[in-house]
Amino acid sequence: MSGHVTGAVAALAGELPAWVSLLRAPNPGPMTLDGTNTWVLRAPDADHAVVVDPGPADEGHLRRIAEHGPIGLILITHGHPDHTEGAARLRELVGAPVLAADPAHTIGGTPLSAETTLDDTLGIRLLNTPGHTADSVCFLIECGDERVVLTGDTILGRGTTVVAHPDGNLGDYLGSLELLSAYTGIAALPGHGPALADCAAAAEFYLAHRRARLDQVRSAVDAGARTPADVVAAVYADVDRSLWWAAEWSVRAQLEYLGVDSGESAPGVSGLEHT
Repeated sequence: MSGHVTGAVAALAGELPAWVSLLRAPNPGPMTLDGTNTWVLRAPDADHAVVVDPGPADEGHLRRIAEHGPIGLILITHGHPDHTEGAARLRELVGAPVLAADPAHTIGGTPLSAETTLDDTLGIRLLNTPGHTADSVCFLIECGDERVVLTGDTILGRGTTVVAHPDGNLGDYLGSLELLSAYTGIAALPGHGPALADCAAAAEFYLAHRRARLDQVRSAVDAGARTPADVVAAVYADVDRSLWWAAEWSVRAQLEYLGVDSGESAPGVSGLEHT
């Protein structure tokens, strides 16, 4: 059985590179852990910084970010409000464009793509990592001989993330984790929780956890679970009931992945191929 994960999924990073600053938003909660992580990146001797995920529309938090200016670019890992709600106000404060994969969250520029030139002071590579949401991306950042991966909510610093069905997709998410499993020995800077020492180790843990959960969902449905709520009660019994609504997102994504109707009636899944 795959238990609910509450601790770090890989060793914590001993320290951040000197060119990375963490500003944590004052929005702690069950879904945001200690609060949203806003990352400020500035190459040595650069005249401007890059901000990743401004966070909520908290004026004090946004002004703290602005104090790290000049800021030349604001990047978004995905469109959930706890990462994007403050973006328009931060742009007002610092004048920088806001770039996201989703045009709805892009302000003053063009949506992110593989062809986007992101910054001339840092090596920034866009990693397309859908799954948590359809628009989720990560950023591989290189400064000198140091590299980090900013993972948004695709990998968290503590616990595991939800697949936010129907926008999120489990097949996409597993593919994104496989992509991130290539970044061995590179620190993961997540959207919530502490920094992790090894992005690949965290991704491999997540993959094992997701596959174990899929086995549990198969078993629950074969044992007679008829609705997503039934599956949550069987599979996520070790999770605080106040979070079962979020677990149901992931269950619906799991049932979709297995080819099971997630409506009020769900047939057994014995014999279905796990692709």
